Amino acid sequence: MTTNSFYLRNMLLHYDKQLVTARRLARYRQAMRLAAGEEESAIPPEVKRRFMVERVAREIMENLLLAGSDNPVVREIRQKLEQELGETLTFTYPPTQLDIQVFRTGPDGPVEVAPAEKARILDRLWHIALETVDETML
Repeated sequence: MTTNSFYLRNMLLHYDKQLVTARRLARYRQAMRLAAGEEESAIPPEVKRRFMVERVAREIMENLLLAGSDNPVVREIRQKLEQELGETLTFTYPPTQLDIQVFRTGPDGPVEVAPAEKARILDRLWHIALETVDETML
């Protein structure tokens, strides 16, 4: 029985990695299509910088936060969010769903947050990620 659960868990981990890679490739293809249709000189530098900050923040939110990365920027974003909310949160993409799940760590273990609160947490996480990336980017 434990061998089967090991194989199942291993398969799901590989599937999760494939989903993350597929999302990254889809965003890369979309960025390439947009870049091919736009003229480089027509975009002001501050708009380019803002676009790059948003891209990096999106990459951090969708990939590094979920992978449990030990990146200093990711660590700083998590610390700021946990400081503001006063609790430890866990973010995950279930293998069979497209939407992110947010869990609050409580005394009885992880508990999924309500949809309205999840939207508020993700919005705050997005703003913290933007601020942090904007501060650290040259």
